[in-house]
Amino acid sequence: MPRDVVVAAAASVGVVAAARLTRLVTKDHWPPMAWARRKYVEVTGDSEWSVLAECPFCVAPYVVAADLAWAVNSDLDKKWWMVNGWLAASYAASWIVVRDDVPDQTINLKTVDD
Repeated sequence: MPRDVVVAAAASVGVVAAARLTRLVTKDHWPPMAWARRKYVEVTGDSEWSVLAECPFCVAPYVVAADLAWAVNSDLDKKWWMVNGWLAASYAASWIVVRDDVPDQTINLKTVDD
């Protein structure tokens, strides 16, 4: 496969994977991450660093930098594709499920007795 196609695919997968990991770090309720966020805030206290626990705009550059460094240093090896593919696919699957879930279709019938 041409190198530019591989790089384009890796960039796409890497961006979605980094978004999923950033969400996991900053927002998800998965107990180990919620615990880690609480501990991080306890350790950093009321400092400027405590915002990293919940700010996706603050965390994403670090996640992307680490993933990019891994991609470059591993020359996009199989492990990089497996981990990033798993993160990206799990995020895409959650988007589909959230948008596929039909909201309750309750009809609000008001009667006017006047």
